[in-house]
Amino acid sequence: MSKQTQVTIDGTAGKIEAQLEEGKADAPFSASSYVAVICHPHPLYGGTMDNKVVSTLVRIYRELGIITLRFNFRGVGASEGEHDEARGEVDDLCCVSEWLQAKYPQSQLLLAGFSFGSAIVAAASERISVEHMILIAPPVTRYSYASQGAFACPVTVVLGGQDELVGTNEVLAWLESINCPVELIVIPEASHFFHGQLNNLRERLGAQLNTFLIKAVDG
Repeated sequence: MSKQTQVTIDGTAGKIEAQLEEGKADAPFSASSYVAVICHPHPLYGGTMDNKVVSTLVRIYRELGIITLRFNFRGVGASEGEHDEARGEVDDLCCVSEWLQAKYPQSQLLLAGFSFGSAIVAAASERISVEHMILIAPPVTRYSYASQGAFACPVTVVLGGQDELVGTNEVLAWLESINCPVELIVIPEASHFFHGQLNNLRERLGAQLNTFLIKAVDG
């Protein structure tokens, strides 16, 4: 079983509660220099770093051998501060990403976010260097994604075909408007929270991420 460590990181609004987890030692990228930070859904609607989609993302990275850090946005759990309408939360992500890369200085950063968390990931990618992003159920009509018309790194977008909160057609139209490498995964049976579809999410997204990383390592 991989090692989990509770950590506290200094943020711009106070202390940030986080959990660091090692990747599997015998996994494909256990000797790689990748690290991943994962962002949870909306804090005002019960989103925390213990969300099941977030936990599934941790498992995906762990099974590939990649170190992960998940954390609570300001005002959630033991993280200090107050919700800041997707502004200060970008600062939170940048702070924890910088902390993680300082701990593993040769690492390349992977980011993943679910729903609201995907908007924070997208915004932070304009401020920090990212190797790859995963955006799950991105509410593209509520927040700014790829404000310059493209992301600076490859992106995987995951949609649930039965998502009751994020319109599939809206996301597909947005994807047509951006100019950067994007892989799209649609899970037809999945709702917004992927109830009953987490294993499907893990298998399909894990396979796609594994393929991307193999190509990236091979150059």
